[in-house]
Amino acid sequence: MKKCPLLILLIIVHVAHAQYDPDKVQKKAAQLYAKGLDEAKQNNFLEGIKILQQAIAVDNKFEDAYLSMAGIYGELKDYRNAIDNYEKARAIDSEYFKDYNLPYSINLAGMGEFEKALDAVNDFLSITNLNERSRKSGEYRQKCYSFAVDYAKNKPQTDYKFEPKNLGDSVNSGVSEYYPTITIDGSKLIFTRRVNNNNEDFFESDWKNDHWSKAKSLEGNINTNLNEGAQNISQDGQLLIFTGCNFPDGYGSCDLYISYLTPDGWSTPENLGATINTEFWESAPSLSPDKRDLYFASRRTGGYGGSDIYVSHRMMNGQWTEPENLGPEINTVGDESTPFIHADNQTLYFTSSGHQGYGGDDLFVTRKDANGKWTKPENLGYPINTIENEGSLVVSADGKTAYYASDRADSRGGLDLYTFELRNDVRPIRTLWVKGKVFDVKTNKGLPSSVELTDLATKQIISKVQTNETGNYLVTLPVGKAYAFNVNRKGYLFFSDNFSLTQEQPDSIYNIDIPLQPIESNAVIILKNIFFNVGRYDLKPESQFELDKVVLLMKENTTLKIEISGHTDNVGKIADNMILSQNRAKSVVSYLSSKGIELNRLSFKGFGDTKPIADNKTENGRSQNRRTELKVISR
Repeated sequence: MKKCPLLILLIIVHVAHAQYDPDKVQKKAAQLYAKGLDEAKQNNFLEGIKILQQAIAVDNKFEDAYLSMAGIYGELKDYRNAIDNYEKARAIDSEYFKDYNLPYSINLAGMGEFEKALDAVNDFLSITNLNERSRKSGEYRQKCYSFAVDYAKNKPQTDYKFEPKNLGDSVNSGVSEYYPTITIDGSKLIFTRRVNNNNEDFFESDWKNDHWSKAKSLEGNINTNLNEGAQNISQDGQLLIFTGCNFPDGYGSCDLYISYLTPDGWSTPENLGATINTEFWESAPSLSPDKRDLYFASRRTGGYGGSDIYVSHRMMNGQWTEPENLGPEINTVGDESTPFIHADNQTLYFTSSGHQGYGGDDLFVTRKDANGKWTKPENLGYPINTIENEGSLVVSADGKTAYYASDRADSRGGLDLYTFELRNDVRPIRTLWVKGKVFDVKTNKGLPSSVELTDLATKQIISKVQTNETGNYLVTLPVGKAYAFNVNRKGYLFFSDNFSLTQEQPDSIYNIDIPLQPIESNAVIILKNIFFNVGRYDLKPESQFELDKVVLLMKENTTLKIEISGHTDNVGKIADNMILSQNRAKSVVSYLSSKGIELNRLSFKGFGDTKPIADNKTENGRSQNRRTELKVISR
């Protein structure tokens, strides 16, 4: 993921040593050495290595040849061969080698051998009279290695295997592919490809028959001869927000743009405007699953460092609020970038050079707590993070499958896209989803509506989405919690449902088409988020959210009169069930009255088990019969 080349140490340090004297190297070996260095300086690394090996064949005690060859291997990120050559050089003369303990340590760290790397850099820092630049470099690496050693001790992952898999020839090519982004169902992959050497365009691949289809350029008007990159597709695949640099209508060097999926392909991009974009750099957008929050990186003034992460919220009128800095818990004096908000809408991944890590930019994760605050960022650890600069990371809805770009040994050319499985402790919440259509029960016409998903335990709204003009919606469901699901539109009775995902769930999609009933006499809805304990009629706390929806309905329709009815299953005595259902309905009316709704607009009735809507022979049927209903008496 990182691409931060190591310095090749080609300069011979002439110091008097007892064991190794560079002036006594055989003449032919010295000539070959000089020729090998010339090749390396021309970036002909493999040829340079070949010639240096010839020099060693002539004089196998030629320490500088081993050291320079180690430096070239380090440049190629061939850490193992680099280490082997450094160690051969050290065996010839350890005192002469001392100055090279720093690059030796870097290659050890590249292989994940952090304890050895720490010992090597400590030896380097023990040298007297080090210049300031060398000491600072050594101390920086010392902090990185110490962090790595402590991380491994505190979080041993003996059973975790980091095994990135190349996405194959259908996705990757002889040029670079990077910045992957996927839809929530994992069916569509959008990424950036560098074409014609310096242009960036968007490509897509579809998951069909257990493999990725041949990638093709996005259709429509989104790709141009300008640079489009650092994109994020919405979870439903209907819009794309991306970074456009040096566009004619830009406010600064790089701005954020939006494009919509139409029957004719992707629409002409629109600049997100002066609220989001500034004269400075904006990039790396990530849209929340409910499309309400836009996370991105910016170098605007007023931040904590170079690049900070911000969030802007979409208002009811479709406009974006003034971006908010995520604060000093997330942002540092370094660079924070490439935010990715997971489908659970609670887990955020990003890169940072300011939080302590392994070197360069590392990947971190932070999570929203019950109060909506971000937790302290956690390093994803080695080998996901390395001594190189990590790039963007996205995680699918299953919470374990990650995608990223890297130039690993099996790359088809430049950067390729890979997938790997995340370690358990840094995974987001596995997320299912509900999709469907909201429509008028009488006309079957799709209705633009508000769809809300609320955590019943905390009463925190997890997602709030607006359907499109034809009433289609998608709402994510992070597993492990119980949710209230509400759909609202003015002039209609709201729809409610609940999902208990506290137990392990199969990978599935909930398809729910929602008929909304106009507010008119005799219209009835089931209040599915009103809860009582068995045999009791006092309202459970998680009922409050739905009851407040009823209060809002009554306040928005000031002449509306309703009847609340209680219903039970057929378990128990008929008379007891009748009394219980009546008391439950009365409890709901009492709550509504306590919130300022006039009693002359409210009535209640208990029906016991006399009006079943399902078979009482099964628990599922009985649970449906235990219900609270709202009926419109008059408008």
